[in-house]
Formats: sequence, structure tokens, C-alpha cells
Amino acid sequence: MQKLFGTDGVRGEAGSFLTAGLAMRVAMAAGIYFRKNSVNNRILVGKDTRISGYMIENAIVAGLTATGYDVIQIGPMPTPAIAFITENMRCDAGIMISASHNSFEDNGIKFFDGDGNKLSEAIEREIEAIANDSEAILEGQVTATAIGKAKRIDDVIGRYIVQLKNSFPLDLSLHGMRIVLDTANGAAYKVGPTVLEELGADIVVLNNEPNGFNINENCGALHPKELGENVVKYRADLGIALDGDADRIVVVDEKGEIVDGDHLLGALGVYMHKEGKLKGKGIVATVMSNQGLEDYTKENGITLYRSNVGDKYVLELMREKGINFGGEQSGHIIVNDFAKTGDGLVSALQILALLIRTNKKASKALRPFKLYPQNLTNIKVKVKKPLEEIEGLDEKLAAIENDNMRHLVRYSGTENKLRLLIEGKEAKKMNASMDDLITFFEKALNA
Repeated sequence: MQKLFGTDGVRGEAGSFLTAGLAMRVAMAAGIYFRKNSVNNRILVGKDTRISGYMIENAIVAGLTATGYDVIQIGPMPTPAIAFITENMRCDAGIMISASHNSFEDNGIKFFDGDGNKLSEAIEREIEAIANDSEAILEGQVTATAIGKAKRIDDVIGRYIVQLKNSFPLDLSLHGMRIVLDTANGAAYKVGPTVLEELGADIVVLNNEPNGFNINENCGALHPKELGENVVKYRADLGIALDGDADRIVVVDEKGEIVDGDHLLGALGVYMHKEGKLKGKGIVATVMSNQGLEDYTKENGITLYRSNVGDKYVLELMREKGINFGGEQSGHIIVNDFAKTGDGLVSALQILALLIRTNKKASKALRPFKLYPQNLTNIKVKVKKPLEEIEGLDEKLAAIENDNMRHLVRYSGTENKLRLLIEGKEAKKMNASMDDLITFFEKALNA
């Protein structure tokens, strides 16, 4: 059976792995699955600004209508907007066509249920099984008057803008604040500047002219250098960078320096706690988050729970613990009172509210604790050899632990990369251990 789903939907190079045929087959499988419990017989489809979005969107619409579903197409919109609008418009499901932070050559298909939540692994496996079953695909197709129809709606952006503005305190305004916003030539190129301007900010907008090929290209959350330079140039109070589908945020302070994602989680978590808005007396981060974050939250009476890497795992643990705030070190921040998934714009508005309430500069307010030295390294691999089959790895990791350092070794769920993390109080020792570990894996994986 062909494996389709990774850590965040179906993702791969458009035209080779993610062909029009595969997109249609996956859409048909999803249509067959969701029709079992259909309420309103319609599914929402949005996308980011990649050129391949046209091909994949049409294939998905064909697949869904072939199974009897009506389709609502809303064009380029952020991933969190798809989650919100799916629930708001009472759709049975939502689909986002995006490869998030990847370059334009890749694309992906993300699914949300009728409540705007990402699908569980169990449901993904069911859809995957249907997609691999030619007989089920054939039987799931309808004919004549049962075939679905599709229509494009262009005004749903207003619904999402209202939702975003509702996440910002009514008694506050961004008047007098200058903000540099980098939309990564991605899905938030319209909605991002609009929201900040309507709330009163003076905006400098970067990379908001998508052409199908320039999404995430030397800009946005993955490449915030230009953002930092412009924050200093325009003497801005804050810089905000989004990724291609705007579910991720990177913040630059007034000095043009990047704020670590764990600093954002700690600052926002404690702020929400003091404001009486943090539920469950805890926050959820992942195994990648710095030990300094855990120490800081503990000092402030907050429990830090750690999930596997991936915002859907963060969300699952948040629901399990009754917590409304969590996120990833990489910038996926979830404020569950206003968003069902990571939302870069909701997160930005909470950060801006924090700065106004505390009356502090970003460089002070957003760095409330010291981070332990941490080394994150990615190694490109051709084949993801099971870690348990790599001879000598257990001994190598045990040696790192014996030196009082924390480690994490895992394969990327969306790319052919091995991700390595070592964290410790002594940077020199930590970096030496990382160099040794890299050498070990280069030999072990190329043997």
C-alpha cells in the first residue's frame, strides 16, 4: 500500500509525487470517507500561492464532485483560515493545498474535519486505505444528478479578518506602533496587512507580490534577515515574518534581532497566566523545546507538557490536558481560544497585546529567561534507515546522556532529512558532541 500521509498531510514534489492523478485519488478517498457522516454535503478548498496550486485544486475539485460533494473554493488563504471557515460555513471538511514552508516545487494537501480540527492518524489511515483500494474508489463514484457542483467565493476573507480582530483586546489599539510584516509571498499577502492596518498600525510590508514561484524564496519565517534589516531601517517596534501558509511566525525585536520560539512561548504563556486567560495551568511544547522554557514556566507556577514534534500532536495533548495554549519552537503557536491550529496572525496579535499591556520593548518583554545552549543540525539523507537498525547508535547517545546533555534524533516527516538536537549547559562540549554525532551518522547512513 502506498504511504501518502506524513506528519502534516500529503506532501511532496508537485508533478512527480504529488501528481494531478494522485491529488484526485486522495480527494475521492476523502470524499468517500466524509460522506459516511455527511451533514451539509459540502467541502471547503483553499490554497497558498504556489503555481502548482492550480493543477492540484482542479484535481481535488474533480475528485470531490465525482463522489457527490459540492465544493466551495476560496482561493489563496492561510491554513488557519481554512480551519476557521470550514467550521464557520458548516462544511463537512476543509482542504488546504500547501506545502507550508517548503519551496514552490513542493505542494501538499492538508485536511480538517467539520469542527476545523486536523485529522487524527487513525482517520488519515482510513483515507489512505481507501485511496489505495481501486475497487472502493470505483464504487464511491456517483452518476447523473448525484454528481457534485463547485463554486468559487471571493468574499470569505472578511469572515477571517473579523475572527482575527476579535482575538485582539477591544480596549487596545495598534495606533502609534510601527510594524514590519513579511508575508513570504504566501497565503497571507492580503489578509495580513489588512488586519494590522485596520487595528491602527503603521505597516511596512515586505514580500507581498506572489507570482507562483517566489513563495518562501529568501523571505518570510525561514529567511528573516531582510525583516531584521527593515525593522532597524524604519525604526519599527516589531518585525513579523510568516511562512507560506501563515501558520507559523518568526518575530524580530526593535533591534532587528530574532526572538527564539521558546522565548515567545514562555513570554506569552506567563502573560496569559497573569491575565487569567491560561486554562489548565499549563502549556504544551514539544520535545524540541529548550529546558530553559521548562524551568521558567515552573518558576511561574505553570506546568510544561511535551508532545511529539508536529502541531497536530501539540493540539492532541492540549485537548487531553484541557489547555488552551501551546506550540513549537519553530514558531507554530496555538492560541486555542481563537484558532484550531497554529496561526501566525493570531499569535502576532497576542504578542502585540503583550507589548502594549506591559509597556516594554520587544527585546525586554519577549526574552524573559535564559536559554540553555542548543545545537540543531539537519543532515540530508537518501534513505531513512530505521534508527533502531543503526549499529552503535544506542552507545553513542548514552555517552551524550552521561555528559549531562539532552538529545533528540528523528527523521523529518516531510523531507528527506535527519534532524539532530543536542542541548547542554556547556556550549563547547555540546558542539563537540554534535560534530561527533554528525560524523557518526554520515558514516552509518552512507555505508
